[in-house]
Amino acid sequence: MTISLRYFVCIIAGLPVSAFAENLVPSQPPDLIHHWAGYFSLAVIVVAYVSAMLEDVTMLRKSKSMVLGGTLVWFAILLAYRQHGDVHPAVEAFKSNLQSYMELLLFIMASMTYLNAMEDMHVFDALRNWLVGARFGYRKLFWITGILVFLLSTIINGLTAGLLMGAVVLAVGKGNPRFISLACINIVVATNAGGSLSPLGGISTLFVWQKGLVEFTQFFALFIPCLVNFLVPAIAMSFAIPKVCPLLETQKINLQRGAVGVIFLFAVTIALAIAFDMVLRLPPAAGMMAGLSFLQLYSFYLKRTEPPNENGLDQSLGFKDEPGVEREILAPYSYDIFEKVGRLEWDTLLFFYGAMMGIGGLGFIGYLDAVSQWLYGQHDPTEANVLIGLSSAMVDNGTLMFAVLSMHPGISQGQWLLLTLTLGVGGSLMAIGSAPGIGLLGLTKGQYSFLGHLKWFPVILIGYFAAIGVHFLVNARFF
Repeated sequence: MTISLRYFVCIIAGLPVSAFAENLVPSQPPDLIHHWAGYFSLAVIVVAYVSAMLEDVTMLRKSKSMVLGGTLVWFAILLAYRQHGDVHPAVEAFKSNLQSYMELLLFIMASMTYLNAMEDMHVFDALRNWLVGARFGYRKLFWITGILVFLLSTIINGLTAGLLMGAVVLAVGKGNPRFISLACINIVVATNAGGSLSPLGGISTLFVWQKGLVEFTQFFALFIPCLVNFLVPAIAMSFAIPKVCPLLETQKINLQRGAVGVIFLFAVTIALAIAFDMVLRLPPAAGMMAGLSFLQLYSFYLKRTEPPNENGLDQSLGFKDEPGVEREILAPYSYDIFEKVGRLEWDTLLFFYGAMMGIGGLGFIGYLDAVSQWLYGQHDPTEANVLIGLSSAMVDNGTLMFAVLSMHPGISQGQWLLLTLTLGVGGSLMAIGSAPGIGLLGLTKGQYSFLGHLKWFPVILIGYFAAIGVHFLVNARFF
């Protein structure tokens, strides 16, 4: 860099020219908590998060403001450290946060690519049509959709699971908005409960697993508490479901050729992620990426062996034509895996980049340590975790979990499981508290609403505290 350019950069950044001297002597790390960089970073993250929460009002994608916010935070930190002559600690902290995000990104990318492939092969369409065509009554459908989404959300992300069952509810509940509203509330509660007992089902649990604070199999200790959280409001709401059977027309859907193979490979991929973590001590994302390579090779095999003059539909999976039943004509399957990668929820993934980098920056400055000392130093860990869980009714649980992890609280494994539980199921308290709730608000076009969900807030809150009580009862060995 020439002398003139250095002067120019200094003028633009508002720094003294000495900030770019060649041989500055490193000094003690600056205290940024009461520094302009600290105040600036705190304000930026608050504004960015408020902007993200007002996405539906401003029509500005949440990732835009959050990525910019995270960038500005580290820009301010680097400028402050440059003034003190040693940027190395800040650079290393940035790289550490970036590594955490990359592990999350690769894990979700592999998982969602498999789910997009299964969606293109009409696996979820076939499941939905089977439920619609089974002629179950409303009350039985209420329980079937709730139980299925509780189980599905342990292995697939909550938004996908919630929207899948929401589509079923909309299909069978035409003309019965009360059933649709109650069934959607049940789906939100069940999805968040199921996602809380597996690292594969939620961002907050994935964070804890990747940090090595809780082993994969230990999450299953939350099965009974999560089941209680789902059952308490479900039982109460089921009495309001009418005992009638909807009359519906169905369409038969053929699975694409190779659908069973993709499902099998997805199961193998999940097993690899667990084995890489527990046996090889590698990040779970390494196992997921290995599994993604299997999907790429399998898609190549399907493309090379595709029968001529056929649309690629699998005729051997029991979906036979029946008299009086219309068969839906479906688009042929695309073997391009990169097309499926391109359909990921990039807005959400980039939002998490901005949130993780921004919160990581606040942690590096020292704000999160101060919050941790107040939250876990002046309060009982149980009280602190319960309060954090309640706040997830308004704030994204993945963001909250990363913030807590950045605080490095010295709590027991039982408390980490409690935090995982409360952050996961706390999002069910309000419709806007979790991705499944927000997704269903858009899918149902007013038949499931914020106020309709809020009417059942007391019952859901009882389930929240019941799950906490059961956790202490059945998992006392972890404390």
